[in-house]
Amino acid sequence: MSARILQSASQTASPSASSSRRISKTVLAGRIISVIAVVLLTMDASMKLFGVKEAVEGTVQLGFSPSVMLPLGLIELAALIMYLFPRTSSLGALLWTGYLGGAVAIHVQLGNPMFTHVLSPVYVATLLWLGLFLRDERVRDVLGARK
Repeated sequence: MSARILQSASQTASPSASSSRRISKTVLAGRIISVIAVVLLTMDASMKLFGVKEAVEGTVQLGFSPSVMLPLGLIELAALIMYLFPRTSSLGALLWTGYLGGAVAIHVQLGNPMFTHVLSPVYVATLLWLGLFLRDERVRDVLGARK
């Protein structure tokens, strides 16, 4: 009986149904890029949450008290969790963009080197949005990138 059900299901499945199950190269590229961004941001949030010595030193060099590390780490973690879920990924990317924009402003104010410090948050934000753009057709729709 189950063999008959499987045979009937395979006969009714259209060719487009099997091809729609495959992940497109665009979506795969988007997922890979998103994973790279998520790994970088997970490391940053973890270092803040666990009070890693280098993170404390960097925070102090930027002019902040070490006591801000836990709240910043929690904000990063919340935005990261939002980015990971498809339903809230756009909101997560938007929150990260604001957070990373603040990092750019701080580095500019301190006169840090342009390509290594000032633009580093821009690189990460670009990875976030490029990954989301490639893997989420809703984002492409909003940006008018689909025909």
